[in-house]
Amino acid sequence: MQCTYGKTAPKQIRKSLQNFVFLLVAIIAVCGLASAQHWTPAPTFPGSGAAQALLTPVGDVLVQEISGPSGAGTGNWYVLHPDPFGSYTTGTWSGPITTPSGYAPEFFGSAVLPDGRILIEGGEYNFGTLAETTMGSLFDPSSGTFSALVSPPSGWADIGDAPTVVLPNGNFMMGDCCSEKEAIFDAGSSTWTATGAGKADPNSEEGFTLLPNGKVLVVDTQNGSHAELYDYNTGEWTGAHDTLQPLTNRCVKGDVPEIGPAVLRPGGTVFATGASGYTGIYNVSKNKWSKGPIFPPNSAGLGQDGVVDGPASILPNGNVLVMASNINPCNIPPSDFYEFDGTNFLIAPSPPNAANDISYYGRMLVLPTGGHVLFTDNSTDVEIYVPLGSAKSSWAPTITSYPKSITQGGTYTLKGKQFNGLSQGAAYGDDAQSATNFPLVRLAIGGFTYYLPTSNFTMGVATGSAIVRTAFTLPFYVGKGTATLEVVANGIASNPVNITVK
Repeated sequence: MQCTYGKTAPKQIRKSLQNFVFLLVAIIAVCGLASAQHWTPAPTFPGSGAAQALLTPVGDVLVQEISGPSGAGTGNWYVLHPDPFGSYTTGTWSGPITTPSGYAPEFFGSAVLPDGRILIEGGEYNFGTLAETTMGSLFDPSSGTFSALVSPPSGWADIGDAPTVVLPNGNFMMGDCCSEKEAIFDAGSSTWTATGAGKADPNSEEGFTLLPNGKVLVVDTQNGSHAELYDYNTGEWTGAHDTLQPLTNRCVKGDVPEIGPAVLRPGGTVFATGASGYTGIYNVSKNKWSKGPIFPPNSAGLGQDGVVDGPASILPNGNVLVMASNINPCNIPPSDFYEFDGTNFLIAPSPPNAANDISYYGRMLVLPTGGHVLFTDNSTDVEIYVPLGSAKSSWAPTITSYPKSITQGGTYTLKGKQFNGLSQGAAYGDDAQSATNFPLVRLAIGGFTYYLPTSNFTMGVATGSAIVRTAFTLPFYVGKGTATLEVVANGIASNPVNITVK
């Protein structure tokens, strides 16, 4: 039969052809996403299994060792160093580095502090034993060692898998896993101050999301579909309305309901994923929720996908990469990966171990190499997600004041805008935090790339036209000559400036 097209074809045929074309375009778009964006392996993890990963202010990645896919913390950590050209895919590992005696948490709170150190706090399991431990320790990237144990807030019997956040004033805030209490840590004196009046429910299974207005958003897990806002100026919680769709899921009878990660996107909306399969979108400026898309069915045909604990990460183009798995019943492999584009879910390629993974095995971390995302899943296979697309120029940091020449061993100050990026980066919730809303300083000289240690940096997210700053130090091993310097936040780099290393 001869086919005719255009106006000479019957209306029904033209409509069928149009529908076919629309379907074909949609299929090509999804397939194109899966083929264009890909995973590439990092060097094999030298320990028994890679779990929580944290970016340090010297550009290295500090990675927790775990004894296996569903194993226990060992107390050992390893460091992934980028290669001389700044790449992590051909970097090198060093370690192990050990936490203080008796402290080996599996799920815990953590954050990079403005002084450049990393605070590890609490733990739901310690050496594999169920215990809401109150221990903690500080990691110093300059010495590569953990400090002695940090004392807990006064009167706290638990910390556990605590939600944490660094506030815009630079203070570290942590929630007690098992009550409504929060406390603020003074890094200089290693002391705590109580805060958080008016919290409506305990912090268990909740995550803290920092907003452009400086407030902290949390979706309650034990208070229906209610959300709350913390104001660091008053130290109090207030309501943030209803998420419209239930985002929690009680996987085990008697347990606290679970929830997925929430990620702030450019434009001022938070994408909150649900352990229920539903999602929500919070508009910061309007203090209002709208319904997000429902997760697709699990790829193995087991039922509904969702995130019963699990990671998500901002991508440079503003999409959110999220790891999901079956939710009814919960915690059944395989895991599936999606990108949320602001409206819909797009199917993303999966890493090699996805067939064996459950969402809570995963951890994500935004790397400074163009917003690539480092992924760990408790195995020795560490993968890097290479996204498609790029950031808008308006999202990048801008350097407005810098030294024209620097000397080995010296410490200098950079000033500019948006050194903290537009998001905390990756999220998980109460079990793990890997925020990267702090500046890295990258120097290119003589064909090599160096990340210079930063400290005393301004905190916050989406700071807009406000002038912010960071200090950086030039190590003695960097060569001399003409160089370029740039600030990187959440994988997005500023325009480089020319300097001289003397």
